[in-house]
Amino acid sequence: MPRMLDVSDDVRAEIGDEEADRLLAGEDAPGSYDCTSCRTPGNSEQERTSTVLFVGEETAVLAFAHATCIPSQVVPVSEEQLRGAVRSITGEDAARTPSAPAAPIPTSDRQATLGITCGLVLIREELHPALVVEPNGPIARPGSTSLDDDFLPLLLEHGFTPVMDMNQRPAPIDGWSALLAMGKLHAVLQPGTTGNQSAWWQAHQPLAVSDGWRTAANKEKTVLMYAAPSGTIGHQPREDLMRQALEQAAAKGLLVAAAMPLAGT
Repeated sequence: MPRMLDVSDDVRAEIGDEEADRLLAGEDAPGSYDCTSCRTPGNSEQERTSTVLFVGEETAVLAFAHATCIPSQVVPVSEEQLRGAVRSITGEDAARTPSAPAAPIPTSDRQATLGITCGLVLIREELHPALVVEPNGPIARPGSTSLDDDFLPLLLEHGFTPVMDMNQRPAPIDGWSALLAMGKLHAVLQPGTTGNQSAWWQAHQPLAVSDGWRTAANKEKTVLMYAAPSGTIGHQPREDLMRQALEQAAAKGLLVAAAMPLAGT
C-alpha cells in the first residue's frame, strides 16, 4: 500500500531514486513506527510521515517521524552518535545520564572541547530556550601557533554578534540550527561547504533537556546560543546564576550570541 511519506531532495540524493520510489510505494517502509522525534507511535498509511536519514562516517540509518514533528532531512552524525540513534530507534537505549557533551576542536598544542549548557533566559518577561557554549581551553585557528584565544573572533566571522545587553534578543544567523531529535539535543549545525549543513558541535551522547526548555523551544521554533571564552561562565547549577554569569561576561565584552532555528522537537 502506498505510504504518506515525505522524502526530501537531500534524502533522495543519498538513498537513490530507486529506493525512494520503493519507500513511497510501501515496499520498504513500515506502516507503523515510533517517531524518531517525539517517540510516540505513527502510521505512514494514515498520516504524513517524514523520512529522516542519519548519516555517519561509514554507515547510515533511515528513520521515520511525524511530518508535524520534523521535516524530512539528512542528519550528519558521528559513528558513535549513530549507534546511539540506532539504540534509541530500536528501543534499546538504556536509561542513563548523558555525559558532558564535548567536541574536539584543534588548538595549537592540544585539543580543546566545547561544553554546552541548556537553560532558559528571560528577555522582556518571556522565557527563551538558550544554549551556553564555553570551551575548556583556548581555541586557536587551524595551523596557528599563536597563544591567543580565537574562539570569539572565529564566531564573529561566522555571523555571531557581541552581546551588549542581555535584555535584547540576539539577531538571527543564517545557515545555523540546533538539532533536537528523540527529545534530546544532538548537535548544533552550521553551513557546509557543499550547501548542506555540517555539525559544528555534536554530543557524545544525546543531551537531555528539561521539559520547560523543550516546551519553550517547540513554541518558538528558535534557540538562542550564547558563547564565551574558556573560564568566563563556568558550570552554574542554577539558571539565575547562569544569567548573572552571562551578564558579567557581556559587561566585559566577552559574550557573543545568535538566534537559530530549531530542527526537530
